Amino acid sequence: MDETVVVGIDIGTTKICTLVARVEPENRLRILGVGIEPSQGIKKGTIVDLAAASQAIAHSVEKAERSSGLEITSGWVSLAGSHVASINSHGVVGISGRVIDDEDVARALEAAQAVAIPHNREIIHVIQRGFIVDGQNGIHSPEGMHGFRLEVEAHIITAASSTVENLRQCVHAAGVEVTQFVLNPLASAEVVLTDSERQMGAVVCDIGGGTTDLAIYIDGDVWHTSVLAVGGNHITNDIAHGLRLPISQAEEVKKQYGHALQEEVGEDEVFNIRPFGEERPTRVNRRELSNIIEARVEEIFEMVLAEIKRSGYDGLLPAGVVLTGGTCLLPGTRPLAARVMNLPVRLAKPENLLGLTDQLNSPAYSTSVGLLHWALMMSETISTHSGGRGGRKGVSFDWETIKNYLRRMLP
Repeated sequence: MDETVVVGIDIGTTKICTLVARVEPENRLRILGVGIEPSQGIKKGTIVDLAAASQAIAHSVEKAERSSGLEITSGWVSLAGSHVASINSHGVVGISGRVIDDEDVARALEAAQAVAIPHNREIIHVIQRGFIVDGQNGIHSPEGMHGFRLEVEAHIITAASSTVENLRQCVHAAGVEVTQFVLNPLASAEVVLTDSERQMGAVVCDIGGGTTDLAIYIDGDVWHTSVLAVGGNHITNDIAHGLRLPISQAEEVKKQYGHALQEEVGEDEVFNIRPFGEERPTRVNRRELSNIIEARVEEIFEMVLAEIKRSGYDGLLPAGVVLTGGTCLLPGTRPLAARVMNLPVRLAKPENLLGLTDQLNSPAYSTSVGLLHWALMMSETISTHSGGRGGRKGVSFDWETIKNYLRRMLP
């Protein structure tokens, strides 16, 4: 087929979502296949049972293949977990007084990677934050300029090699090759952030089941990333302990009756549950449930605020926080976040989708859809460099494509 097809596999703590999309005119994505499967063998974003995780990934891929009618052999895979870390680095190269081209930019980014990284870690992303030409800073695109010295400020994201390799093995066991790993909040940002938010300064806060993923964008680029090992499953566990319920029932109670702000729940609102050791249902006041939830959600946002302050960029975020992820569907989450962090907060989800989109118009699928956008952005350059191998049609090669590619360059 003379068309571009992209595949994203979002491997989360609660669900695995495989999406297949066709690239249409104006770079719009039409969802052709969706495969959603409950996660197995994954805890806080890392693999704890290889066989169970591989089987769950395989089931998700099979569902996407059946709904799309296409065979999936490779895909872009999400990455999260507390093992992810990031540093800012500086790279310098000589130009010899000629015009700077894309190869010089690539050399500068490569020089920025020459930092001391432990042998048990590997680089996942190298992202430029800005360039300096002969002492003049604040340059976003140095190509075409004359200069003698090119410097780049880069953001380098690393992950534990063993954890990455375990994830790669799981995907490979499901019959799929990993094209590249993409950090969760970077994928989510592709679909939830507006251009003005990227420029002004904003935080993408993706709260999933096992982790809370952060990415700080300033001046259009990533300045800081972090993954916190806390998420919606911690709320479920608190409910299970507080009300003495099985985990599965606690999850249903959270979804059906949960609220993150106790003050917004009526005093006379009640519901029935059957705790451990009870033969008959017990009546519970909804405010009691909300009290349990509010304490944990408030703690999550306090941890997010502490991480933002630790980055040193807390005073550069006039656009505030963009919340996404399945846990954000809990009523009262947005106003509680605004109260704790004292920043503007909005809830975001994927929009303007085509094709099989019934389930995907939710904050829970921001990373899944974002992987497709990331794959499209990267494959534009990759398919052109490879001459459109594999029967796929390459996208036209222009300077804007090069800039976008280098801006979010992967090693």
